[in-house]
Amino acid sequence: MQDPAPMEEFARRAAAGDSAALDRLLTEIRPEVVRRCARFLPCREDAEEAAQDVLLQVARHLSGFEGRSRFGTWLYTVVANCCRQKYRELKRRAAEQPAAIDPAHAVDPRTTSVIAGSRVDLLEALDRLERQHPHLVAPLVYRDICQLDYAEAAERAGIPLGTFKSRLHEARKQVRPWLTAS
Repeated sequence: MQDPAPMEEFARRAAAGDSAALDRLLTEIRPEVVRRCARFLPCREDAEEAAQDVLLQVARHLSGFEGRSRFGTWLYTVVANCCRQKYRELKRRAAEQPAAIDPAHAVDPRTTSVIAGSRVDLLEALDRLERQHPHLVAPLVYRDICQLDYAEAAERAGIPLGTFKSRLHEARKQVRPWLTAS
């Protein structure tokens, strides 16, 4: 999404019910959605599945996009939520059907991507934070993952700026040890 102005226009028209604009919007945002999902999920197939979920959510819920924030901001929130949901689904499936690891396909920790590991650690930390302190998740996601400015993130979370900053501070304090523990 090089120039956000056309996307904003497509989003506005699609939210108003223009099906041609929705088709064009979904086509235009797909590559960016896949890239954004890949930032969360280390496995390409999982990222592509999450991207399909994002596009479906956009198509279903775009009428609720009120234009109070930029479309890209709204989209990134949908991406973050769908990726977190996909991670929880994958984790649940793995717990229900533990598979034996074939030694020929075992992952060598010396060649495993540090970035992929850090993504899984972050998703695990968000999952844990959601279980223990659900009110702290949105500030952390909006500010540190979606990288919204403080005012926009607080507005998106629906809380006053001071409360947002306080919750963000507490969320970072809670998550930090989980991310630094080996």
